[in-house]
Order: sequence, then structure tokens, then C-alpha cells
Amino acid sequence: MEWMNAEQVLRRAETPLLWVGALTVVLLVLWLLYKLLSGFRIWIWGNGHLVSPKLGKWAVVTGATDGIGKSYAEELAHRGFAMMLISRSQHKLDDVAQCLKEQYKVETRTIAVDFGKTDIYQKIEAGLAGLEIGVLVNNVGVSYAYPEYFLNIPDLDNFITNMINVNITSILVLPLFVVLSKGVILNISSAGGMYPLPLLTLYSSTKAFVDFFSRGLQEEYRRSGIIIQSVLPFFVATKMTRIKKPTLDKPTPERYVAAELATVGLQSQTNGYFPHAVMGWLTTKLVPINLVIFFGARMNRLQRTGYLNRKKIREQNNGSALKFD
Repeated sequence: MEWMNAEQVLRRAETPLLWVGALTVVLLVLWLLYKLLSGFRIWIWGNGHLVSPKLGKWAVVTGATDGIGKSYAEELAHRGFAMMLISRSQHKLDDVAQCLKEQYKVETRTIAVDFGKTDIYQKIEAGLAGLEIGVLVNNVGVSYAYPEYFLNIPDLDNFITNMINVNITSILVLPLFVVLSKGVILNISSAGGMYPLPLLTLYSSTKAFVDFFSRGLQEEYRRSGIIIQSVLPFFVATKMTRIKKPTLDKPTPERYVAAELATVGLQSQTNGYFPHAVMGWLTTKLVPINLVIFFGARMNRLQRTGYLNRKKIREQNNGSALKFD
């Protein structure tokens, strides 16, 4: 009799545990299903060309003469936007503007300024005045010539000033000139802004600012019909990254931009390209942050050593050539 009572007690105790287990399994399945559907919506279905001239006639792209910026200009012109291109070199701006005009039959304008300076914004404001702007791509950016320890950076004071002006001040000031009632602002950060990158410390810090600033503004203004997106690419085959041969995880800028624009309105923070999203998940959710920082530092030290060795060899060769002359 006592044995029967003990068995009944055990069964009664097991019943709530079974329900908790079943509920946990159901919730896990629903969560996985939600993630799969969300992934399908973002990376396969996309936003249905939400980024179109219906937002406004003009698209503005900074850093528009090379790499990702040039690809944004080409893709937006392909979608029918009139293009305002802003970069440092008037010669390069004229070349890109002419190509867009001939290939996509769109109106183009240019503003040549050095974002390393702070006295440029009146010129930009005058150039943008009166334009119906639907898209602003804040792409202009600058990085290190090579990975280096912070206190060893040549001309450190000017280096800091220039990087802050280019990578941060432009993000802060340009939206003031763009009156959007239903538009898109894409702030191009970097995967380097997702965690500290030793030997590229200042660069990754400025890109972290871009990411935090963008996501904060998105929450402030999302009810106003404005989309502000933080874009954090990993490596793309551009002149800035010195990657010449594209691969699956290092796409061409054209491929990256086409994928990224499909995420606008679906993600306020995006890696923009599915393989990069996988890499972002691995490095922020799965791998401990201390390991990410450690391996980032190790990679950058190796790149630093390689750069300095090559520089030393070039200097020796140049010295030998001068002696020979």
C-alpha cells in the first residue's frame, strides 16, 4: 500500500514536469520557425524594392567614386534615382557622374569636398538645397594605412582629427540638410564596429559610434516614416580592403550593395549580405568576445609585421638604387 502511494506521488510530481518540458519544446519550435521565416523574408524575399524614387527623386551618396559608395551610386541610378555624388576628387566625380548619366539616363550632380575638413558643410548645404531627397547613403570613411599600436601612429593628433571628421562628423551633420518625410538614411559602419579591433582601435571605435548613433536615431524617428539603417559589412573586395579577388565571404561591392538594399526596412542593423550575417552571428553570439578580440589582434599584428617588412625592403631597394645612380 505504501509502495502504491509512493508511485502515485511520483506520477503527480512528473505531470507538471512533463507539461513544462512540452511547453519548452513548443516554444523552441515556434522560435526556430520564427527565425527561419524572418531569415527567408530578409535574405530571400527581401523588401520588394522599397528603395525606389517613390521615396524622393534624388539619392545622395558620399564617398561615391570608389568601392561600396560607387556601387551604391550605380545601383540607385539603375533604380531610377537622380544622383548627387559627394567625394573629394572632382575628376573622379565627373567620371562617375558621366558614366551614370550615359548608362542609366539619369540626372547627376556633384559636390567635391574633403570630409577631413570641417568648413565644407555650407557648400554641401547649398548644393543640396531644394532637392527632393529620398535616400542618403553616408558611406565616406577612412581607415588606417596599416594596423598599428595607437601611440605609434605617425602624426597621431592629425590622424585622430581626420578620422573623427570623416567617420563621425559627416554622419552627424549631413542629415541636418536632408528633410525627409518618407526617406531612407543608410549609415555605412563596419563589422569592425561590432567589437574592439586592436591595432585598428580608433577606426573600430568610430564605426561603433556610427552603429549606436544610427540605431538610436532609428528608434527616435521610426514613427515619422523615416528609415535609418546601420550597415556593418565584413570584408568586401574594394581598394580600401586591398582584396582583389572576390570570394563567397568577400563579395564584389556590386553584389554586396544589391543584397544590402533588399534588407532596408527589415533590419535596423544589418550585415547586409547573408554570409556576412552568418559571420556576424558567429562572432557576436557564439564565440566569446575575448576570443574575437584576441584573434583580431593576432591577425592585425601579422598584417602590421608584413606591412613593415615590405616597407623596409622597399626602402632598402630604393636606397640601393640611389647609390647605383
